[in-house]
Amino acid sequence: MGDRFEKGQHALLNEGEENEMEIFGYRTHGCRKTLCLAGSIFSFGILPLVFYWRPAWYVWANCIPCSLQEADVVLLRTTDEFQTYSWKKVMWIYLSALNSAVGLTPDHPLITDEEYIINRAITKPDLKVRCIKVQKIRYVWNNLEGQFQKIGSLEDWLSSAKIHLKFGSGLTKEEQEIRRLICGPNTIDVEITPIWKLLIKEVLNPFYIFQLFSVCLWFTEDYKEYAFAIIIMSTISIALTVYDLREQSVKLHRLVESHNSITVSVCGRKAGAQELESRFLVPGDLLILTGNKVQMPCDAILIDGSCVVDEGMLTGESIPVTKTPLLKMDGSAPWKTQSEADYKRHVLFCGTEVIQAKGACSGTVRAVVLQTGFNTAKGDLVRSILYPKPMNFKLYRDAIRFLLCLVGTATIGMVYTLCVYVLSGLKSDFIFQEPLQEVVKKALDVITIAVPPALPAALTTGIIYAQRRLKKRGIFCLSPQRINVCGQLNLVCFDKTGTLTRDGLDLWGVVPCDKNGFQEVHSFASGRALPWGPLCAAMASCHSLILLDETIQGDPLDLKMFEATTWEMATSGDDFHVKGVPAHAMVVKPCKTASQVPVEGIAILHQFPFSSALQRMTVIVQEMGGDRMAFMKGAPEKVASFCQPETVPTTFVSELQIYTTQGFRVIALAYKKLEMDHHTTALMRDKVESDLIFLGLLILENRLKEETRPVLEELISARIRTVMITGDNLQTAITVARKSGMVSESQKVILIEANEATASSSASISWKLVEEKKHIAYGNQDNYINIREEVSDNSREGSYHFALSGKSFQVISQHFSSLLPKILINGTIFARMSPGQKSSLVEEFQKLDYFVGMCGDGANDCGALKMAHAGISLSEQEASVASPFTSKTPNIECVPHLIKEGRAALVTSFCMFKYMALYSMIQYVGVLLLYWETNSLSNYQFLFQDLAITTLIGVTMNLNGAYPKLVPFRPAGRLVSPPLLLSVILNILLSLAMHIVGFILVQRQPWYSMEMQSACTVQNKSISKLTISPAAPGKNGSYSDFTSFENTTIWFLGTINCITVALIFSKGKPFRQPTYTNYIFVLVLVIQLGVCLFILFADIPELYRRLDTNT
Repeated sequence: MGDRFEKGQHALLNEGEENEMEIFGYRTHGCRKTLCLAGSIFSFGILPLVFYWRPAWYVWANCIPCSLQEADVVLLRTTDEFQTYSWKKVMWIYLSALNSAVGLTPDHPLITDEEYIINRAITKPDLKVRCIKVQKIRYVWNNLEGQFQKIGSLEDWLSSAKIHLKFGSGLTKEEQEIRRLICGPNTIDVEITPIWKLLIKEVLNPFYIFQLFSVCLWFTEDYKEYAFAIIIMSTISIALTVYDLREQSVKLHRLVESHNSITVSVCGRKAGAQELESRFLVPGDLLILTGNKVQMPCDAILIDGSCVVDEGMLTGESIPVTKTPLLKMDGSAPWKTQSEADYKRHVLFCGTEVIQAKGACSGTVRAVVLQTGFNTAKGDLVRSILYPKPMNFKLYRDAIRFLLCLVGTATIGMVYTLCVYVLSGLKSDFIFQEPLQEVVKKALDVITIAVPPALPAALTTGIIYAQRRLKKRGIFCLSPQRINVCGQLNLVCFDKTGTLTRDGLDLWGVVPCDKNGFQEVHSFASGRALPWGPLCAAMASCHSLILLDETIQGDPLDLKMFEATTWEMATSGDDFHVKGVPAHAMVVKPCKTASQVPVEGIAILHQFPFSSALQRMTVIVQEMGGDRMAFMKGAPEKVASFCQPETVPTTFVSELQIYTTQGFRVIALAYKKLEMDHHTTALMRDKVESDLIFLGLLILENRLKEETRPVLEELISARIRTVMITGDNLQTAITVARKSGMVSESQKVILIEANEATASSSASISWKLVEEKKHIAYGNQDNYINIREEVSDNSREGSYHFALSGKSFQVISQHFSSLLPKILINGTIFARMSPGQKSSLVEEFQKLDYFVGMCGDGANDCGALKMAHAGISLSEQEASVASPFTSKTPNIECVPHLIKEGRAALVTSFCMFKYMALYSMIQYVGVLLLYWETNSLSNYQFLFQDLAITTLIGVTMNLNGAYPKLVPFRPAGRLVSPPLLLSVILNILLSLAMHIVGFILVQRQPWYSMEMQSACTVQNKSISKLTISPAAPGKNGSYSDFTSFENTTIWFLGTINCITVALIFSKGKPFRQPTYTNYIFVLVLVIQLGVCLFILFADIPELYRRLDTNT
């Protein structure tokens, strides 16, 4: 296809990113547009409707291909499997509006400097910018590179020195005005979609258009009753859908509303600091952060001072994170690669809260605006909610294919009808010849018979009943169509904190140690205080807690450990004078009730912060009036390796194993005394962390919610995979996975670690059994894990599980993509996952043909909740807006309930689809047989079948509830599958045989006559009582003035067949309650059968005249 493009007509937008698209250039052609306009008028609006359904056709019909540089319309196509088309008009931004205020000219220095994308986008001498807006992101045409590029962010190539030099003093007023005009406002606008827009979008669904056609046709045939019934059912269905969409739109609007009205302090290059509304911020602005509890309105790079930030919105873990400034470094490498640590340590993300801002020497905390609007972290989250990837559910694809088959069948019927009636007009004169318009109506009527217009309403009722049952269990649904998808789930991902476990860790106890080895466990549940000693001092001071508004905040583990000591925390004032302790240092003191503590307090002088890579943290402290010491806490094996061997008990390994196998989180503590003459900042970390004395083990437990283990066991026994995706620590995640039953006692956990490529080495991947310490590098032929030998039950599927961090997942995705599917097949524990990585992981699982459910409770889960086939939020905050399902009960009991209801709804949909298709085929076969005799069913005969039989069955067949037990297999997920198709085809053939046999047998009866008037003149006693009068016009416009034996036979056979098929297709166990428990449905079938038999055997001439039957 690419060979046919003109030069420069085709390009990629967001190349390599998740939202990558192909972009094609087109120019509007006047002559083509006129022809399309004429076509729209002469087709009575059908052509615009087709263009609405097929956007690419609109562009191809109205425009001609051209280069992107000349295009006034661009056609966009997603590069995923769906290849979705959309089109956008190219807009112009005119900088001439700034002429009076700024005095811009083509040779103005701000315009001529083409170092930045903004300047390269300005066309000279007109001073205008070409742009398009796609999914809330603005793209400008880069004149120098000849492509559309994203605007609203600082360039990635900028070095740290360039950022400090160019933006360290702020922007001039002129630069701000230009950037504001081109980049647009710094807002995350989610407008509430008007009801009329939602209504039009829903009504223009192809099936509702078909219903409109059917209803119009029926009104012309005086078939008003069923037409009104279809109108009422469709109106209710449309109203419910519009209501759900409107509610979702309002929720999302309220979520982001507050973001757009924040006042910030901005420093201009000449104007100095000034207060400004956050919507006026542009990339490159210099923010001044003052005070505490500040919501970030944009993404910004910290260049001066430090901040403590709550990133709960992004990570789901409300743990304060310390942000450090981006230092001015030599070199021209991009700033993201210049930083030794993760560059995110310097970025303040939009939507996060700055808890504390501390100025450095200059006294102010300064940050350069990095990204604005929908380019920010929060904007990206909202966009993932607004523009989720299409759901690839085979049921809906198969349904469309099946309907197309019915349309094909209807077309054959139309041709047959036209042929029969045209040929009948050429026969002998005494045969009544139909008017042409009536023949056309009959032909069109075949379509409404073969393709049942009531199908959407019938399918919707099943979903509505399931929705009501879920609501009773406290599960609310924003996207009812997803209920069916829940029936196919075979993998469920769970967030950990707040979902599987209670929030935070609980301190179980501490195991002190001395020269004789481990001592008796000290339990904090007893209320007994820990005796004074180095262990107590370590617990009181070896942490990264901060004091904010007289409240201690920090990592929940640190918080629990400190609270157990019952000590207090304070900040030293200006009048604080202790040798070696600076002013404003953090000081911990024993509480007033504490006794036998020989020190007044401990001042924390310096921290070597915790790093997941190093698995430890160290602090240097000063006892008031005592020694200077270093305390370390971290992973037991890691801490022990820094200790003097003689201080580590010989039973260390066995003691550790006792607690880890019980699912406890174990932290080791150690210390050493330091010389007083060294300045704390001059001490190197490796010198401090050596020859330590082992103090003991801290035992913590991450308590599961009571419902977690039984629910996971139920899912696993039903062969539904369970996976943990958390932002928390990897070791904690493994512990919780074992404790919850996600990983059983007999199963092994293999830890996978992957490292990025460095200057000296390529990207690498290694793995180790969690119970062992040896690493095995990928590609090393001498060392490998033989899974068959290592696992205790090699015959059991999934007897080992992979565990990895978000960083490793990212590296594997980029450098070892061929290994990723193999890892995911047995991947169970994914820790330290960012919101973007959670979404990517869900998508990768979907690529492996898993139907993925996601259960979470935080804003960091939003992307994954939206990406999953079924997202279940346990929170009513941000996550509930992104998620199709929200549970009022904050535990995972909702998951099996949802799967059971999903399975029941899916089976119900299949039953309903098969029944409606078969009912239409029964009617179709019967009508075509009658057309052979140029006869048809009357309006009341059609009405009895359509309304009294099928509609009542459609409303009551769906009432079966879900079966209480979750069985270890799923219902069929495809409509076009051999078993389902076979049952429909065999029933169609049986129905056809019945109709043909009935049709032939009735003609062979001795009282039957082929004469036209025989039915009116026969004096046979069995039918002499029948009063014959001109019949009402039929549904097909038939003005027959005689009744027909064939008509009566075909109608009775068809009606009885519809009732029988309903009973056959109403499925019960193992996914739905047995049919006999659906009392209303059974009662309806009995009444319908009784009425049919009554009509067959009773003798009521007026009733027969109305129904136009012979008995």
